[in-house]
Amino acid sequence: MAIIAAGSGCISQPAASDGDIENSADIEEIEGLWLGTLQVQGGAGLRLLFNISTRPDGSVNVTMDSLDQGAKGIPVDVVTYNDNNLHLGVKSIPGTFDGTLLEDGNTIEGEWKQSGLTLPLVLSRIDETPDTRREQDPVKPYPYDEEEVVYENEESGVKLAGTLTIPRSEGPFPAVILITGSGQQNRDEEILGHRPFLVLSDYLTRRGIAVLRVDDRGIGGSTGNFSQATTEDFAGDVLAGIDYLKSREEIDPTRIGLIGHSEGGLIAPLVAVESLDVAFIVMMAGPGLTGEEILYLQSDLIARAEGADNETIARNNALMKSMYSVVKEEQNNTIAAEKLRKLLTDELANISEEERQNSGYSEASLDAQVQALLSPWMRHFLTYDPGPTLMKVECPVLAINGEKDLQVPPEENLQAIEEALKAGGNKDHTVKEMPGLNHLFQTAQTGSPSEYAAIEETISPTALGVIGDWISERTHDMEE
Repeated sequence: MAIIAAGSGCISQPAASDGDIENSADIEEIEGLWLGTLQVQGGAGLRLLFNISTRPDGSVNVTMDSLDQGAKGIPVDVVTYNDNNLHLGVKSIPGTFDGTLLEDGNTIEGEWKQSGLTLPLVLSRIDETPDTRREQDPVKPYPYDEEEVVYENEESGVKLAGTLTIPRSEGPFPAVILITGSGQQNRDEEILGHRPFLVLSDYLTRRGIAVLRVDDRGIGGSTGNFSQATTEDFAGDVLAGIDYLKSREEIDPTRIGLIGHSEGGLIAPLVAVESLDVAFIVMMAGPGLTGEEILYLQSDLIARAEGADNETIARNNALMKSMYSVVKEEQNNTIAAEKLRKLLTDELANISEEERQNSGYSEASLDAQVQALLSPWMRHFLTYDPGPTLMKVECPVLAINGEKDLQVPPEENLQAIEEALKAGGNKDHTVKEMPGLNHLFQTAQTGSPSEYAAIEETISPTALGVIGDWISERTHDMEE
């Protein structure tokens, strides 16, 4: 169960909104920080933190943080408190909490409801926000310079905001642009309490490589409409980043490379073919197959890791094929939406009430699924074949995948990447499967996404070393 449903787990941080409250006179009883843990399917605990306060004008302000998903400041839109009974409504998810303040004044016992599921949730009053820092998160002061930057993709009219980290030794320096995976991501590629791009940028900058990491369109400091953008649009944003780095005197314009994770590994080759300024690319769990092929493999592997039986897997596979056929063949969104809704409602009618509850079904979730399937991004992703683009990549390429990656399965994708690079005559490419690592390059047990939050490691030191060593070798040769 994802408390925050937004692509790969990263969401924007909307400003808090005024809560609707029936009796503000009593709210002082429950002002403060309230922390509770949801025990969700698969055994992972998700911590929810509610911050209840009143403004000087007497209006009520309530926000929610999903601490283990890295989501902060989510507005709580509806707040009622009467006779020790508290109701909170979060429209953006959507989810609700109903609970009762116990006699001790420090415990609110109740239930969280979302996507057709009802889970017990006990909130306890705490004095300060828990530390969500992961073990590998760097601690200031850094031994390098850090600068907030903004530049523009003039072709699309999008302003992009990011962080540039620059070594303090003598330049000019080689540099890399980090490219996030699918879903709306911030510059740290924050997901489930982890900030992989923060860790990666710190590691590389300490090794003498400047790093630019950037908020996706429409999140953080970047403008633009993420929902209407495709992979090719994001490639345009990366091209704008290259132009920006070339304008900086600290950066060697002949040693600018790209590191793309997941969908970012789809984008990096597109940019390398478009721009002669790309000196090298690193594909971290980058696709070598079409999106449709990957989604079938991903669905099967994750379902098996979560214990689904063969009948359930086969039924889900058949549904996916039917839905993707509609997306590929019906260009009229209104007609396509009607067909998809019928496929999904027919499927729901054929399952038990228990399965229906476990699916997290609601009208809102069904509408969101249909909308996601018909987005410009999904229409492009399903049919885009990275092979022809990879055949045109002439710069050095490092392609790595975790052995336990269930989202971009390593065997099929690495093979396709290597075949395409060889067919195109690429003279410097390294393709490597990394034992024991998952899609985020964490050391994992099963590789299931349900493990991501529970694993303390953000990126395996082995993976960091492979990337750093490979880049250092290539950029040193270029310098000579």
